[in-house]
Amino acid sequence: MKIRIQRNSVRFRLSRTDIETLSIEGYLEEVTPFGDTNFIYAVKKSAGISELSAEFQNGKILLQLPEHLTQGWADNNVVGHSGEMSVGKIDTLKLLIEKDFKCLDNVTEDQSDNYENPAKTC
Repeated sequence: MKIRIQRNSVRFRLSRTDIETLSIEGYLEEVTPFGDTNFIYAVKKSAGISELSAEFQNGKILLQLPEHLTQGWADNNVVGHSGEMSVGKIDTLKLLIEKDFKCLDNVTEDQSDNYENPAKTC
């Protein structure tokens, strides 16, 4: 699982195994150590919600995804799910969770568990 944060948006990218784990176990978490503390980001499927939501507490970003959106997601053509939530009186936070595709250019990171890129040409 990867995370990208820019201004008022948070984007999660999940590999095949990540999506399968989330679908079966209902929870996925990554930890990045920063000396004496950790930065944690996680995704949880939740039955009682109808849209994406997130919270940040104790150094952890938790994205909650409606349970019905995970059903069949690992094998269908749906790239991802997006939403916005209010933060404060006038601000919003954009949320996106999507499949992680293989890069089309040469990269050194292991991409063997990523989805085939739909922009790939043969």
